[in-house]
Amino acid sequence: MPRLAYASFVFLLALAVHAEETPSLSTKDLAARLRPSIVVITYAGRDGNQQGLGTGFVIDKSGLIATNLHVIGEARPISVQTADGKSLAVTAIHASDRALDLAILKVDKTDLPALEISDDKPVAGEPVVVMGNPQGLKHSVVTGVISGLREIDGRNMLQLAIPVEPGNSGGPVVDLQGRVLGIVTMKSAVTENLGFAVAASDLKSLREKPNPVPMDRWLTIGAIDRTQWEPLFGARWQQRAGRIVVDGLGAGFGGRSLLVSKIDPPQLPFDLAVTVKLDDETGAAGLIFHSDGNHKHYGFYPSNGRLRLTRFDGPDVFSWHVLAEKPSDHYRPGEWNRLKVRIDRGKLQCFVNDELVIESSDDGFTQGRVGLAKFRNTGAEFRLFAVASELSSAKPDAAELAKLNDQIKSLPPLAKLDDENVRELATDRPEDARNVLLNRATDLESQAAELKRLAADVNTAAICEKLARFAGTNVAKTDLLRAALTIARLDEEDLDIDAYVKHVDRMAEAINQKLAADSTESQKLAALNEYLFHDNGFHGSRTDYYHRANSHLNRVIDDREGLPITLSVLYIELGARIGLKIEGVGLPAHFVVRHVPTAGEPQLIDVFESAAPLSRSAAEKKIASITGDVPLPQHFDAVSDRQILERILLNLISNAQNPKTGPDREALLRYESAMLAIDPTLPRDRGLRAICRWETGRTAAAISDLQVLIDAKPPGLDIDELKKMQEYFRSAKPGR
Repeated sequence: MPRLAYASFVFLLALAVHAEETPSLSTKDLAARLRPSIVVITYAGRDGNQQGLGTGFVIDKSGLIATNLHVIGEARPISVQTADGKSLAVTAIHASDRALDLAILKVDKTDLPALEISDDKPVAGEPVVVMGNPQGLKHSVVTGVISGLREIDGRNMLQLAIPVEPGNSGGPVVDLQGRVLGIVTMKSAVTENLGFAVAASDLKSLREKPNPVPMDRWLTIGAIDRTQWEPLFGARWQQRAGRIVVDGLGAGFGGRSLLVSKIDPPQLPFDLAVTVKLDDETGAAGLIFHSDGNHKHYGFYPSNGRLRLTRFDGPDVFSWHVLAEKPSDHYRPGEWNRLKVRIDRGKLQCFVNDELVIESSDDGFTQGRVGLAKFRNTGAEFRLFAVASELSSAKPDAAELAKLNDQIKSLPPLAKLDDENVRELATDRPEDARNVLLNRATDLESQAAELKRLAADVNTAAICEKLARFAGTNVAKTDLLRAALTIARLDEEDLDIDAYVKHVDRMAEAINQKLAADSTESQKLAALNEYLFHDNGFHGSRTDYYHRANSHLNRVIDDREGLPITLSVLYIELGARIGLKIEGVGLPAHFVVRHVPTAGEPQLIDVFESAAPLSRSAAEKKIASITGDVPLPQHFDAVSDRQILERILLNLISNAQNPKTGPDREALLRYESAMLAIDPTLPRDRGLRAICRWETGRTAAAISDLQVLIDAKPPGLDIDELKKMQEYFRSAKPGR
């Protein structure tokens, strides 16, 4: 046999042998093989109840189980349960790596069925199976593919086209031979059917270099010093490098959890202070004082960006009394903030960053313990907790601060700074210099953000002015094509409208070239349909129907894909250019068109379905199948070009109000401004724009929009309520 042929034969034989040794399994068979190796992992909160849940899998028959580090909860009691319901005692954390979010548990059990960890490098497109405990549904199976290999925060991750839910974390990602390719670790915040996994190669490296910690020592990591503190009402309080960290939901009403100091406070008057940083400004965390060691105490803390003083008289909200709640320009969201309370008989003074924000004479409680509190699902860090008869102010002297500001303003650019410049700032009070620099940076960033929004507003105003010229109420005839393209410019500033108009003209010319001079209307309609749907592949969007691009006529032309209404706009415009009368019909939830011949019966056409003819009865059934209701006779009336444009904008407005990702307020502002450019009398849209303007810091413009509504007095609106809203906009901080 020739050498080349022999080599090929050996290669093919090797492939055949490999295929015979490791055949692909069905999902059913894979699930049966994986199940004995999969475990449910939970960890307990401070109250002993289950607080976390995830998945693990056996990687060594000697009792090693792989999972995510976040699944086992740092310094928490861990429970491991097999598929047949048996509990395994965890004797050690055999290995862990915070950066990789991996952990290997050692359990007191041998002869466990271990999964094989693959040596092969995963590839995009490879089919995989994941088994885990999503939302507590134990040993659930899901199939998908590896959709990509990504680097995220410096880690090599597998991107999975698989829905990932709480409880999936720590589960194995296996190929169709049952070999582990990765470990599920996180869910995408962007879309439902997307997750990420740590590569199995990282797990192998961790197993080869363990850092074992016995369970009795693991449970003491970061533990609160019980000689100094008493945690109450759940959550997870830990101490790290001089800081106190809290996360998890407290067991008290509203997620309340306390950490009460065991040090007796001084006699009145005295100061209590802490520096705190919240991971989520919609939450709350701060100081407590005059505590009875249970449900009764005062609290001073930031909540939703405002400072609040509350007296807690009992276990639930009906016994809580908010004594004061105020915004403060001195509070820095997302940063460290110093809270201080000066406590005296009949007088409470609350400070943030050494600026007085709240005073109260409430004397419901006059003595008790001091400490910390957190509410809802807030995560927070505390440092520099202090209580004394008097605490010195951390606020720098005004004259010194002014001098420092002048010094910083006169600094040269970074490229020209030398060591001497830096030493001058770091000599006396480096913390003050650092704070002034950070505050100035925050101010500049805020100014930059405002300037960017102003630039966006200028662009929107210019586009809306053009839109009003093409389709406003003062326009005798709407230029549907240019107006639809102008709407797309709201999101695509560089869109060349003239270029697309010329392109549509060329499309019409290409259709005309196929027609004889005496072509009938039916022949023209057939030529239009053949050109769009047969020759050029235009079609209704199937895979990502609600994508914003489907409402942009330029993208519909470029991508040959769109919504019923945008495809219909193109159809109407091309029809007009080849001598056909085609009008829009705004059926609920599904836009269609109607060809109106000079002689004969009009014909409904579903452009989304490649211009399929549609009878009246078929249209009624179609709409009923979508909405559940049969369309009314008026729904079959022709709509105006202006109504078509408003419907395109309504689709974009709905897109910008996505309940899963949260509203895109800047986009909403653009679309509502465009809607009002077409019809300034729409009260709903003006009201919604007013709210969006206020929420994004455009207070004067929001008040102006409300004034337009007040002056117009549209039926059905309470003018007094609009005036109250105006006053609220003037006095309250946006978004609070």
